[in-house]
Amino acid sequence: TSVLVNAGFSAETVTTCLENMPHRLSCENFGVISVQTSLYGRVDSSVCSDGQASVTDCSLPGAVDIVKKRCNGKRVCELSSNVFTSDPCWGTAKHLQTTYTCLPAITSVTCEHSLTHLKCDEGQIISVYSADYGRRDLTTCIYGRPISQIQNSACFNPTNKVADSCEGKNSCTIQASNSVFGDPCVGTNKYLEVAYACQYPSNSQGKAV
Repeated sequence: TSVLVNAGFSAETVTTCLENMPHRLSCENFGVISVQTSLYGRVDSSVCSDGQASVTDCSLPGAVDIVKKRCNGKRVCELSSNVFTSDPCWGTAKHLQTTYTCLPAITSVTCEHSLTHLKCDEGQIISVYSADYGRRDLTTCIYGRPISQIQNSACFNPTNKVADSCEGKNSCTIQASNSVFGDPCVGTNKYLEVAYACQYPSNSQGKAV
């Protein structure tokens, strides 16, 4: 069961009560996902209560980092508790709860061995929200690729290199390649996903787009 609360523009919270069931974050109507907090465990007996929860001081350290790695910068992200490799409290009914915002952003997806072109209107500069070089699905950049090169959809490699090269510039070109980002999953055909905004410099008038 998933419960969506506080579904305002500023923040949304999704709580999935049953383990190994889909936990869906969505900004498909606006922007990209920016995970704020994520809890896997149980710290409140009233959340997803089945009448049997006695432990309320159980949470997995680092859960938010795992969810951020998988979901930040995407318009839609689905995962489940099986992405966590350890159990913070055996025998206790746990839930996965994530709070996130939808950031207004331009998204760019570039297949391996191609060039990414980021560009803003005159007077605006690039602000990079997220960049990932790897493979997070089975449908992107697959034309002509053998199945063996696209079946690994759990290749996550968040990178600061796009921000290092493009932040604050009006336009920027960067190559989606192992020579730039390293090879996070040998034998897998990868692509570069970038989410960014075009903003006016802080000393200028105007709004971000």
